[in-house]
Amino acid sequence: MEFERMLELHGQQHLLKYIHSETEKRELAAQLAAVDWEMLARFRNTEGEARGEISPVFGLRRAEIERRRKEYEAIGAEAVRAGKVAAVLLAGGQGTRLGSDAPKGTYDIGLTHSVTIFARLMENLADTVRRCGAYVPLFIMTSEKNDAATRAFFEKHDHFGYPASFVRFFVQEMAPCVDLEGRLLLEAPGRLALSPNGNGGWYSSLKRAHADGDFPGIEWYNVFGVDNVLQRIADPVFVGATIASGCRSGAKVVCKARPDEKVGVLCLENGRPSVIEYYELTEEMANLRDANGGLAYGCGVILNYLFNARMLEEIASARIPVHVVRKKIPHLAEDGTPVRPQTENGYKFETLILDMVKLAGSCLPFEVEREREFAPIKNLTGIDSVESARELLKRNGVKL
Repeated sequence: MEFERMLELHGQQHLLKYIHSETEKRELAAQLAAVDWEMLARFRNTEGEARGEISPVFGLRRAEIERRRKEYEAIGAEAVRAGKVAAVLLAGGQGTRLGSDAPKGTYDIGLTHSVTIFARLMENLADTVRRCGAYVPLFIMTSEKNDAATRAFFEKHDHFGYPASFVRFFVQEMAPCVDLEGRLLLEAPGRLALSPNGNGGWYSSLKRAHADGDFPGIEWYNVFGVDNVLQRIADPVFVGATIASGCRSGAKVVCKARPDEKVGVLCLENGRPSVIEYYELTEEMANLRDANGGLAYGCGVILNYLFNARMLEEIASARIPVHVVRKKIPHLAEDGTPVRPQTENGYKFETLILDMVKLAGSCLPFEVEREREFAPIKNLTGIDSVESARELLKRNGVKL
């Protein structure tokens, strides 16, 4: 389509003011060809949507898991050995809050020797390999900013002893940013202002990169974040329990430590599994107790999910909801000068993994012991920090 005609069709004629050469025009045209115009057209309709009727969910508790551990582990280990289980590491972030501009997974939490976040996660995955007697395909989602550095780090460390043939990297897709009127912003001449499309974009990014093409037998994807250095990856007990339940997804959860703990909560929304953020709970809901005295809304998610591959194909074609977030977005002014706004001046678009849980239609809440599987690193000190993670690692016998 003719460049000017495309801009007119989508109400983006303002971009013509920024074009000063044929090179800039070609570069911008190539980026515009990849824009999801349907998403931009409906962005106002997705902001501030009301939640449905929220109610508690009761999951698979630790006592029941222990009673059936051997059964679940046998089912899960068989699936791993058959090549039906893959792991997906969401590692697109930088260690900014830790004082580092490097990929977050490269951050060193060791005290007497080097122990990086990536090294700990790979050791946790290696534990599954030892238990099941088979390697698990590992897909690592990076970002445009940290892809080269992440790949180089894994190569430098020989993939932490994991066979390179079972590791694939792919870059997260980007979404364009717009101003408060829905007009596309530029970060430089001929270059759109872009941002990562949210953790719900992992599957579309994986497929677009054809990262799983060498592993056609995958039936389950265990998706996990880079923060938690104690989490079990492709855990055969979790896999087996989810398969045995007949659910199309599973979520590892911990019992919330207190009503105001800042973790998302697995619950039911209009009778379907859903994850709501801690700030969406009313004070009454946050403090509500169940018949046993525990928090009714106490299933805290730890960003460790299991998704059925067939289900993912179904919801991919149904379009995952797009969330709109007001942000301060650096951009070019009409005169071509760069602007770093002091207030929120536009929207970023994100898809969220919690919506994949809702669209799955069924989800097994799988309770794990907080002290053994939940050591997130979000800050340098205090709660969910390098300090707290070190203490938990020590309690679990990890030498730092």
